[in-house]
Amino acid sequence: MTAFRLHAALRLCLLVACGRALAADAAPLNSREVHADGSITFRLRDPNAKKVEVHVANIPDNLPLALRDGTWSVTTPPLDPSLYWYNFIVDGRTQLDPVNPEVYPNLAYLNSFVAVTGKGPLPWVERDVPHGTVHHHFYTSKIVRGLPGGNSEFLVYTPPGYDPHAAPYPVLYLLHGYGETAASWTFEGHANAILDNLLSEGRARPMIVVMPFGYGDMSVLPNNWDAKIAENDRLFGRVLTEEVIPAVESTYHVSSDRRSRAIAGLSMGGLQSLEIGFNHPDLFAYVGGFSAAAAEYHDTPFAAALTPKSADYRLLWIGCGTQEIYKEGDKEADNLADNRKVEAMLRSRGFAVEEVPLPGMHTWKVWHECLNRFAPLLFREP
Repeated sequence: MTAFRLHAALRLCLLVACGRALAADAAPLNSREVHADGSITFRLRDPNAKKVEVHVANIPDNLPLALRDGTWSVTTPPLDPSLYWYNFIVDGRTQLDPVNPEVYPNLAYLNSFVAVTGKGPLPWVERDVPHGTVHHHFYTSKIVRGLPGGNSEFLVYTPPGYDPHAAPYPVLYLLHGYGETAASWTFEGHANAILDNLLSEGRARPMIVVMPFGYGDMSVLPNNWDAKIAENDRLFGRVLTEEVIPAVESTYHVSSDRRSRAIAGLSMGGLQSLEIGFNHPDLFAYVGGFSAAAAEYHDTPFAAALTPKSADYRLLWIGCGTQEIYKEGDKEADNLADNRKVEAMLRSRGFAVEEVPLPGMHTWKVWHECLNRFAPLLFREP
């Protein structure tokens, strides 16, 4: 994968992590030891701390660490193979793992990460197969609000053997979640590895995958979801259709036929995919939501007028984790139930929807598998 440029806030996070690592005790510390059964022992050296917990993706509650000889530690239950983000909470304050250089590119959250790979092949782990190429593009956006200098970006995956003189390639526009960046679907999402593996098995058609920086209003970050998400997504719809798609189609040998375009994304990107896909059936024939933030989905007048005949979608696909229940203030939110409400609404209008519940929480355990299942369904002849 080509090197990617991080935004200023993210670079600051990485500098903080590196500084803490350099300041750590010189004696080696394995801060995230993965065991054969999939359990992980987390360790933190901070003898002056009064209380230490660790938050681990796909574990509902924070785990308390015990102090012994100046080192805090805890071992998780066995975990399924997946990529897990985590952070330490020291005396009530969230921090990165100071000795783990693997840090999520994220503009809202501090998370280190660790992989549990198990013994068998995983969809998101690189194999000895032909590899595609990830290209990094920078451009000046005239639409995104609050973006310094308008400096935006998108990444493009071209499949192995990409031939600019062959038949035009179909395109999947793949959107990231809240706080994430254009690099997220390749850095922790391993979308390029997933596509490489699917193509090597003959399970998917060669396609180009475009991964844009998914914001229309930067004031939605870092913790302004409720107030700004609707305007952010409205503006991002313009960014995608007025800036990113034209740039891709002028640079790569891709089809401009709606039947050769798909849009999908995770969480915030899943919400954006539903909104953009339902408002632009002239552009997209395939629409997918991966744990979409469905509670925020509201029909626009155009989308509300859609019919199966007028929209002519080839695929409406909604995947979600079966354990996506979380706290919002004093209330408990159920993202699976919210996604099923959107499905029920679509079915009540006569649309065929493929619902795919997957074991897991609002994490990469679900999203890796969503892409692994969604991509093979794209751009098949009717």
